[in-house]
Amino acid sequence: MEHLTRILLLLGVAVAIIVAFQRLHVPTGLGYLLVGLILGPHTAGPVVSVPEFKILAEFGVVFLLFTIGLNYSLPQLHALRHQVLGLGTAQVVLTAAVVALLLWAFGMSPTAAFVIGAVFAQSSSTLIGSQLAEQGELNAPHGRLGLAMSVFQDVTAVPFLVVIPVLAMATGVDVLAGALGWAMAKAALAFALVFFAGRWLLRPLFHLVAERRSAEVFTLAVLLVALLAGWTTHHLGLSLAFGAFLAGMMLGETEFRHQVESSMRPFRDVLLGLFFVGIGMRIDPLVLPSIGHWALLGALLILLSKILIVAFVVRRSGIDALMAWRTGLLLAVGGEFGFALLAIGLDASVVDPYLGQIAMTSVLISLVAGSLLIRFNHSIAQWLVTTPPSEQTDALSVLMEAPERQVLIGGYGRVGHTVAVLLQNSGIRCLAVDHDARRVARGHSDGHQIVYGDVSDPELLLALHVERAALVVLTIDESDSALRAVAFLRKHCPQVPVIARAWDLQGSSQLLEAGATHAYPEAIEASLRLGATALQMLSVSEDDVDEIIQGVRDWDYRPVLEEGPEAPTGKDGESQDRHGAA
Repeated sequence: MEHLTRILLLLGVAVAIIVAFQRLHVPTGLGYLLVGLILGPHTAGPVVSVPEFKILAEFGVVFLLFTIGLNYSLPQLHALRHQVLGLGTAQVVLTAAVVALLLWAFGMSPTAAFVIGAVFAQSSSTLIGSQLAEQGELNAPHGRLGLAMSVFQDVTAVPFLVVIPVLAMATGVDVLAGALGWAMAKAALAFALVFFAGRWLLRPLFHLVAERRSAEVFTLAVLLVALLAGWTTHHLGLSLAFGAFLAGMMLGETEFRHQVESSMRPFRDVLLGLFFVGIGMRIDPLVLPSIGHWALLGALLILLSKILIVAFVVRRSGIDALMAWRTGLLLAVGGEFGFALLAIGLDASVVDPYLGQIAMTSVLISLVAGSLLIRFNHSIAQWLVTTPPSEQTDALSVLMEAPERQVLIGGYGRVGHTVAVLLQNSGIRCLAVDHDARRVARGHSDGHQIVYGDVSDPELLLALHVERAALVVLTIDESDSALRAVAFLRKHCPQVPVIARAWDLQGSSQLLEAGATHAYPEAIEASLRLGATALQMLSVSEDDVDEIIQGVRDWDYRPVLEEGPEAPTGKDGESQDRHGAA
């Protein structure tokens, strides 16, 4: 019961602070750090100390790396190897090297300098993305490039998960080189194991699981795969997170990627929050007066090194100076992933606690100062640049073009397939979603872009970036699922029009009330088309027929319902039509 009291206290403080931070539009990662600081051993008041807490919090990083792997499968990394991946890798490597060499020159041990350099090289994708969205710059060229480079930093930071734990086990240069070589060999072996297992086992496994149409079984399968991959790399002497990243990469190549991400998001967010709470518990405010000047210097080092290095590598790629400086100002901020690398270094005793306090405080200060640089990035960049921007003509211009919007189709049954064919024949890009694995396989054989998932799942819609869609067409015949999807879209993406299919007038009215732009009752529409054909065969002009049909629709089908029997709602007729519908 003592542990339960502490857990309740932790949850209560976390809910209060995170709600307040969200209302203030402050990144929730900082809120979790504050929770840890309040409930940590270095501040007055209650202390939450649960033995299993640290182990549980470590899985936050595991699931974070798993979801990163989902978004960067091998084909995607290969396609982007000459573009943003090259810039992101160059920024991380150069920043880590410059910071490490500078700290080593001032007397820090090489291993500690290396870890601090890796920590300082990270940037906060969450802070950059949220602030750019608030400023309306998310789709601007510098916004897309800066955010893409920030996200790729997480991928290029994966080797640090392999290297940092090894640094504590070697004392001499020869021993260190041997240990690193052995670690890289084990990493290659882990990659081969997960790669071949993923190619031969994962897709058949998830097809088998998806046929059950059980969200519970699907989530259990995802947890099994992620943790089994982590267990494999852990027993090879590597980190759990590295194995989870590899498993995510393999699943990222399948049609189940978005539903996997949707299933994992709640676990990732909660456990990652606990991880940041654990980091906050490491912060000792009593030492801040003695390390304040060092922390300020560290924050200055983070900001200046990344501004200059990012501006340099972006400018060298052929992009104009104004955009290069604006991108550098975006990426100057410190990153939450740096806390994860720092925690690994502290646990491996590569970084001593005093130096860890300085590094953590430096990153925190850079998060605050970096947000101001993001806010005024245009004004600062204009002050730094005297020449007008030039035309961008290299390969990166493809990335910086506005992303092409597409139509999202919910359901790939009889109606969804027809809509997809019409759109494809019109040259319009579309993405279909269906929770039947056999329909997904049929969609692939038809040459359509289709993924597995439940379109009424809010987490799946977020993973699909539905806010970017030009149109959403809901063809599913499960009325409750359609209503949930429409309600979510109207609340979170009011700018996206929604066309929905219903069986009868009552269903279409409910969809319209939930926020659908248009909702068509299938039974009545079929009757109207039948009547329209009859009128045309009786020599009524096509314009008159269209006017009559549109008039019925404009009056919400009341002329049809008032002058004739209602649309059939009997169970036999309904079940026969719905059998192959969704």
